[in-house]
Amino acid sequence: MAATMGTAFAQDTPDPTMTARIREEGLNHSQVMDIAFHLTDVSGPRLSGSPGLKRAQDWAVDQLKTWGMVNVKREDWGKFGKGWEIQKNYVAMTVPYYHALIGIPKAWTPGTNGAIKGEVVYFKVDTITDLAKYKGKLKGKIIITDAAAPKEQNFETLPGRFTDAQLDTMARATPAQGLAGGAPGLTGPIPGHIAAAGGARNGGGGGARGGRGGFGGRGVNANTLAQFELDEGVGLILTQARGTDGTVFTTNGASHADTAHMVSPSLETSSEDYQRILRLVKAGVPVTLEADIKTEFFTKDLEGYNVVGEIPGTDPKLKDQLVMLGGHFDSWHAATGGTDNASGSAVMLEAMRILSRIGFHPRRTIRIALWSAEEEGELGSSGYVANHFGDIYTMTLKPEQSKVSAYYNIDNGTGKIRGIFLQQNAAAGPIFQQWLAPFKDLGATTVTIANTASTDHAALDAIGIPGFQFIQDPMDYMARTHHSNQDTYDKINPDDMKQMATIVASFVYNTAQRDDMIPRKALPAPRPARGARGAGAAARPATTTGNN
Repeated sequence: MAATMGTAFAQDTPDPTMTARIREEGLNHSQVMDIAFHLTDVSGPRLSGSPGLKRAQDWAVDQLKTWGMVNVKREDWGKFGKGWEIQKNYVAMTVPYYHALIGIPKAWTPGTNGAIKGEVVYFKVDTITDLAKYKGKLKGKIIITDAAAPKEQNFETLPGRFTDAQLDTMARATPAQGLAGGAPGLTGPIPGHIAAAGGARNGGGGGARGGRGGFGGRGVNANTLAQFELDEGVGLILTQARGTDGTVFTTNGASHADTAHMVSPSLETSSEDYQRILRLVKAGVPVTLEADIKTEFFTKDLEGYNVVGEIPGTDPKLKDQLVMLGGHFDSWHAATGGTDNASGSAVMLEAMRILSRIGFHPRRTIRIALWSAEEEGELGSSGYVANHFGDIYTMTLKPEQSKVSAYYNIDNGTGKIRGIFLQQNAAAGPIFQQWLAPFKDLGATTVTIANTASTDHAALDAIGIPGFQFIQDPMDYMARTHHSNQDTYDKINPDDMKQMATIVASFVYNTAQRDDMIPRKALPAPRPARGARGAGAAARPATTTGNN
């Protein structure tokens, strides 16, 4: 037994020479910020199905080929639905005085069909019978509803970096805690983005009725209301975005499904602008806005695509096995998705570059996957799993499922890696502890049994493949950048990005070279009911949200 334990320990002790080469390339010759620049500033917003996402995907394909990867392509994972982008966005208050507004059109909503100018109408509907008093009175009008003013964010108390005590809480978690809806012990002292990971991380917060004061659950069906607004010819719907200090956390106003019903133009404004207009109209002061919003839907190609590429394995016995790494490539549309998730995607691309640059010829094949439609419910990774690995609703497995040693994911912002979530895979813990040891000086030490959810590693975990997300410092991810108009290249931390790419490259290297595959948990039970996949989104309600 002792000999067996010693052998296992020896095979998981990182090669110091290779670790040094990876560190040298990743920390001192990094290209990760140049990669991030091309994904954000150059490509623009990367909403799924949009031209911006395709620009970024095409660039990534070319770059992977330039670095010597093989089998590189945009791979179809299934039907997604309509693409959409903003092509013009202007809105301002002109009466009682001029004031330019901070506002973002909701995704998958139409534009104003040219410039409009209209009175703002206070629209209060608590029951279905209240609609009658507005019939025939809303054509061309801009409507606003009650919404509570948000509490001001105290940016001096943002989480920033994990403390030693917080990391210790994670490390001491038990399996039972790790199953309790997210990461264990992550209420109380643990900052919000991890605590939120077990629940709704991914959505903008409200769908088509986000910020619409008295609607949804107060006697008026959201679809009924949307149809009334459309039939009455409402010129523009104002909603209050989540956020303060000019930050707008954006959402969708309709489904991306090609079968989704049309809705009225809808604009999310900053809470400060929204509350100013609301105070004025409720006081009886006439308010007029002018707006010129142009959006475009793209329906020629309704398919969804991931980017994949490989460094081929060389060991005759192991080259058909896979080590996978990835992150979601899509973003929301209010900014360029710097921390969500250009940062994670750039780290994974840089890890591939590092391994290629040091001349590494792995025993197992290394495959990167950059997912689309994560923001709409991990559709790209779920579609990939169904195409390659099996059916989570029957647990009917495909041959390739047995060949994946592990999948590593980054999708928690720009904060550096502090450790890794085991997703209840206790057997992987001692392995990962050894692999983190060379990076103690970089702040990465913690291994926790905890689960974290709502991003793409969950799709692989659900089919029985060891899928892992790294623990990252929270920074201001959930408070400021996640899904907001502040999520730009400027919010990405260069030193943290270098650290992440270096550690990911090392984990991938060790997984590729290990004699054995990463231990697996028991195969999950089949899901109880078949869910909509791809633009099975057509089966979803017209108002969808994502939170990743």
